[in-house]
Amino acid sequence: MTSVLLDPTLERHFKGHRHTVTSVDFNCNMKQIATGSVDSCVMIWNMKPQMRAYRFDGHKEAVTSVQFSPSGHLVASSSRDKTVRLWVPSMKAESTVFRAHTATVRCVNFSGDGQSLLTASDDKTIKLWTVHRQKFLFNLSQHMNWVRCAKFSPDDRLIVSSSDDKTIKLWDKNSRECIHSFSEHAGYANYVDFHPSGTCIAAASTDHSVKVWDIRSHKMLQHYPVHHHSY
Repeated sequence: MTSVLLDPTLERHFKGHRHTVTSVDFNCNMKQIATGSVDSCVMIWNMKPQMRAYRFDGHKEAVTSVQFSPSGHLVASSSRDKTVRLWVPSMKAESTVFRAHTATVRCVNFSGDGQSLLTASDDKTIKLWTVHRQKFLFNLSQHMNWVRCAKFSPDDRLIVSSSDDKTIKLWDKNSRECIHSFSEHAGYANYVDFHPSGTCIAAASTDHSVKVWDIRSHKMLQHYPVHHHSY
């Protein structure tokens, strides 16, 4: 029997930010959603209607990215104020500040084991931090322009990053070396991520396309020229 795909229906409407929402992430327990906004706030929304939302004030400028840790016990946020914050997603709104970069921080990403945090910035660097000791470990700094996004591979051995320099770089986390650079000729990739298998990466580009690359052969597997407008 052929399954029928139904149109999505609105389940909940969360309203509380005072400006554009820039980022959203589900807690692994599916009971909370974290959002970041140009209003400089991080908000934690509870899926149960009778539970109130938590508003976290601390960033001085727009929040660009939010992510729950794999355990769901922490939320990381990045901002145009050049900092990264680690929040405990409860009513107290406690946070720790990472004086992370010298320019806007575009992206935060936890490792799969929750022990490390990646940050990507307009200062052209990617930084890696320990979560529990909250210590800076090292820079990855071969990009020649703003770094839009950086993500761990599913096994935490590799890191992929995308930049306005029109490259997507693949890094070995242990050696800190760039293994390969994929070139984007017509635009730059705003967003990049690993397939759950860890064998390929997908990149969303300003040339209105999505490309999928094999990280072993370094060959393009798919090219989807499907979008018509830039963000």
